[in-house]
Amino acid sequence: MRESGALVARVLDMLQDEIVPGMSTRRMDELAEQFIRDNHGVPSFLNYVPKGEVGVTPYPATLCVSINEEVVHGVPSARRIVREGDIVSVDCGVYMGGYHGDAARTFVLGEIPAEVQKLVDVTRECLDLGIAQAITGNRLGDVSSAIETHARSFGFSVIENMVGHGIGSELHEDPAVPNYGRAHSGVKLRTGMALAIEPMIALGRSRRAVSKRGAWVAVTEDGKPSAHFEHTIVVREGAAEVLTRSQSGKA
Repeated sequence: MRESGALVARVLDMLQDEIVPGMSTRRMDELAEQFIRDNHGVPSFLNYVPKGEVGVTPYPATLCVSINEEVVHGVPSARRIVREGDIVSVDCGVYMGGYHGDAARTFVLGEIPAEVQKLVDVTRECLDLGIAQAITGNRLGDVSSAIETHARSFGFSVIENMVGHGIGSELHEDPAVPNYGRAHSGVKLRTGMALAIEPMIALGRSRRAVSKRGAWVAVTEDGKPSAHFEHTIVVREGAAEVLTRSQSGKA
């Protein structure tokens, strides 16, 4: 998992350097897939079907690229172009050696309104605060509560129907990791548990992401921007081990 997580971080670092206004999300996807395969990995998301789902079209891309009001699962397209003033959430998964890594970052293209920049900054802080609670002996609700409390203290909304997850030999495993909840409640965290913690925080009043443009992409209910950050971590004594941390200091 350290290997798959490290490659995810390198993919996101590469995209952070490459993404510019005028680029299609399909081009971003092509760059990511080539980078993963050149480094002996396999894209986790490509052709993914949620376990137990019937009649769902397999996910057709390596990345999820979600722009502005798109919360998650934006499908890359040659027609979907990123522009100056957009916030672009990029979610990437890699499979190596029998295990997955999964992480997301929200990139800012050029100048954006101060309130949107605050949203991006606070969402990143929510991730850090959630990770800080992912230690042996705490409970899952401590992670969830830390994320929710920080987001709501700035007047932002937590997307409640999209959650983090356990991760390992399967991309999505138990337990679900909500971004809202009550401290000191839920599953007790044990050393060695691997979790993908991923706050999805919205500028407006949306508490749910709703489907748009097909079966995958989900947007805020009120059309206001949403940010998304994610790391794959392992629960440890004292401090979690972050497997998808950038070695270049970018995230």
